[in-house]
Amino acid sequence: MSEAVSQRIDPNAPTTWRQSFKVYLKWSMLAMLALGFASGLPLMMVFSKLSFWLREVGIDRSTIGGLYAVSFAYSLKFLWAPAVDRLPLPFLKSALGQRRSWMLLAIAGTSIGLFTIGSSNPAIALLPTVIGALILAFSGATLDISVDAWRIESAPNDEQANMAAVYNLGYRLAIMFSGFGMVLADTTSWHIAYITMAAVMATLGVIVIFFIREPRHSQREIEPHKPFAVKVKDAVIEPFWQIVSKFGPWIFAVAGIVTLYRISDFTMGVMASPFYVDLGYTGTTVGYVQGLLGPWPIIVGGFVGGFVAVRYSLMPALLAGAVLTLLTNGAFAGLALAAGPNLDIVANAVSNNVELPPGIEVKTPPVWGLISVIVADNLAAGYVGSVFIAYMSSLTDRQFAATQYALLSSAYSFFCKLAATTTSGPLSEAIGWAGFFSVTALYTIPPAVLILIVMRYGPDNAKGIRHDDEEQEEKDVANAFD
Repeated sequence: MSEAVSQRIDPNAPTTWRQSFKVYLKWSMLAMLALGFASGLPLMMVFSKLSFWLREVGIDRSTIGGLYAVSFAYSLKFLWAPAVDRLPLPFLKSALGQRRSWMLLAIAGTSIGLFTIGSSNPAIALLPTVIGALILAFSGATLDISVDAWRIESAPNDEQANMAAVYNLGYRLAIMFSGFGMVLADTTSWHIAYITMAAVMATLGVIVIFFIREPRHSQREIEPHKPFAVKVKDAVIEPFWQIVSKFGPWIFAVAGIVTLYRISDFTMGVMASPFYVDLGYTGTTVGYVQGLLGPWPIIVGGFVGGFVAVRYSLMPALLAGAVLTLLTNGAFAGLALAAGPNLDIVANAVSNNVELPPGIEVKTPPVWGLISVIVADNLAAGYVGSVFIAYMSSLTDRQFAATQYALLSSAYSFFCKLAATTTSGPLSEAIGWAGFFSVTALYTIPPAVLILIVMRYGPDNAKGIRHDDEEQEEKDVANAFD
C-alpha cells in the first residue's frame, strides 16, 4: 500500500479524539444542523407522510406508487444545479450572497408546497395535492443543491466528514419531527399538520437570513457581454468536463464507486416494509421500533463515520462501510431464515391472493430480533452516509461545488433508485426473502473491489486527498469561521 493511502486527509487535521470533538463546537456546525433539518423535513412530508394520508382517504395503491415519480426531482437536480451555482438572484444575491439567497428561495418554495398540500383535499380532487407535491419536491431538491454547496465551501476538506455527520443529525431529527406531523394529523387534521410544517419551514428561512453566514467561495460571475454559447459552456459544460479531466482514466473507477456504493441499501430498503408484514409483525411494533429506536443508531453511526474518516482517511473508511453494509444487510436474510420455510409460501400466497393450505403459517421471530436487525442496519446506514458524503465532497472543485456535487449525488441516486424500482420486487418473488437479502448484501462486493484498486493504485484526488495548494485555501476558510 502506498504512503499516500495511509496518510491523513490533511496533515494539520486533529490528531486526538478531544481535538476531533472540538470541531463540532464551531458555529458552522450548528448552522449545518439547522440546514440538515431543513433538507430532511420536505422529503419526509412529500413521501411517507403524504402516502399515508392518501391511503387513509381511499386512494388506490397504484396511484400512490405512481406519485413516487416526483422523487426523481432529487435525482435530476444536476440539471438545474448550474443555475444555483452561478445565477445570481436579483436583490437577494446582494443582500444575502449566492448560497443563502438560493436557500431562502428554496425554503420559500417548500413552504408554498406544504401549504398547497395542506389546503387541498385529495379525497375530492387529487390534482392540487399532486401540484403541491411537485412544488415541494422541486424546491426540496433545489434546497439540497444550495445546502451541499454551502457545506463544501464552509469547511476545509478534513472537516467534511464532520459536517456530513452533523447534516445527518439534522436530517434525522427532521425525520423524527415529521412523526409529530402524523400525531398532529391524528388529533386534528392533515390540513393543519401540513400548514404547521409550512410554518416551520418559514421559520427556518428566518434562520438562514439572520443566523447563517455566507461562506467564502470562488467568485465566477457571469459576464454579460459573453455570447450565450460561451455562457453555457462556462456554467454547464465546464464543471462536468473539469471533473472528468481531473481524474483522467480513473474517472471510471471513481464513477463506479459513486454509483455502486449505496446500491445494496437502496435495493434492500425498498422491500423492508413488505418483509416486516410477511414476517407477521404489526404496524405498531414496526412503528415503535423504527420511530423510537431506529433514528438514534443512524445518528451515532454518522458521528462515528465522521471520526473514522478524519482519523484514518476516506478510503479505509469507505471500505469499512462496505463491510458493515454487507454484514448488516445480510442480517435480514438471517431474520428470514428464523421465520422458517413457510415464509416464502405465505408471501407468495399473499402476492397471488390465494388461500393458504391448512397448517401453513410463519414463525414470527421475537421482537428483539427485529430490533437487533433494524438497529444494526441503521447504525451502518449512518456511518456509510457520512463517509460517502465526505468522499463525494472531496471529489468536487470549489469553483463548481453545487454543480459537481449535484452531478455525483444525482448519478448514484438515479441509478440506485432505478435498480431498486425495477429489480427488487421481481427478485424477491423469484428467489425468496432469504435469497433476496443475501444477493442484495453481495452487491457491496463490486464497489469494495474498486475501493481497494483506488487505494492501491489510484491518484490522490481519486482517494479524496486534496493537493497542498487546495489545503491552504481550506485552512483560510476554516480560520474565517473560528
